Amino acid sequence: MSMLEVRDLHTSFFTDAGEVKAVNGISFDLDEGKVLGIVGESGSGKSVTAYSILQILASSGKIVSGSVKFRGTELVNSGEKVMKTIRGNKISIIFQDPMTSLNPTYTIGHQLMEAILLHTDRNKEQARERALEMLKLVNVNEPEKRLKQYPYEFSGGMRQRVMIAMALACEPDILIADEPTTALDVTIQAQILELMKQLQKELGMAIIMITHDLGVVAQLCDEVIVMYAGSICEQGTADEIFYNPAHEYTKGLLRSIPTEKTSGERLRPISGTPIDLLNMPKGCAFAPRCEAAMKICLRERCQRMQLNDDHAAACWMNVKAEAEKGGGE
Repeated sequence: MSMLEVRDLHTSFFTDAGEVKAVNGISFDLDEGKVLGIVGESGSGKSVTAYSILQILASSGKIVSGSVKFRGTELVNSGEKVMKTIRGNKISIIFQDPMTSLNPTYTIGHQLMEAILLHTDRNKEQARERALEMLKLVNVNEPEKRLKQYPYEFSGGMRQRVMIAMALACEPDILIADEPTTALDVTIQAQILELMKQLQKELGMAIIMITHDLGVVAQLCDEVIVMYAGSICEQGTADEIFYNPAHEYTKGLLRSIPTEKTSGERLRPISGTPIDLLNMPKGCAFAPRCEAAMKICLRERCQRMQLNDDHAAACWMNVKAEAEKGGGE
């Protein structure tokens, strides 16, 4: 049995303009010690998926239907009492922006200790020792001194290390990293990713890496989910996604990454604009932006097709290719 099982999850935000279906029927599993990447452009539903798992949605958001099971325990509608034992303890999250995730009015030590005291039975002195240990683990220099400092005294990279320390302080089974390197420069990004790889191996935890950066996915992830307009358009091992992409959106994302082969050439962005989630089309959500779209793509949504044991995609081009292959035989 997988550690985390998400089945047919639907999450919506109810606004004055109508219902925004931010997550629209996604399913996936996360096994012990694995790194799962969820990739897609802004607005594709990546972060909302994470917030749905932890049930930390904004007041207008609601899980409409579906199931989220952690080690066999159903989390959807389980109540705040159960979720308090899960959040930060069994499943931790590193939020997108370290600049705003730390409280500027409290010291780093106070904030680290608060999380440890809340989720463990350590006393104040033991919590301080654990906070110190965690700062050393994430390679923060002069940890004793740093415990007494405030967030404004830290660089962006150091704040991100503190956020990682806070997320790992209670030794969670799953770490959700929501675009943990977005606000950082390239050098610090590389250091943070290397640190996460190292900690994942040392602690043996599973990671859900949420990002729009396919380079991050290539470095860290065992399996990849590609999301667009709240749905999963492609899912498979990292090798399958990178070397054998089967959805036109994934191909578009890969074409827009600079590589040695494309050096000196103009990158090919995906044309058009993201779909309006208030006015979803009948067919494939990506069809209006797809260069290979057929009439059926505009009329009907393609069901997920299993291409092999490690790869599935919901794209009519695969159905067409299979039909042509069958016709040829």
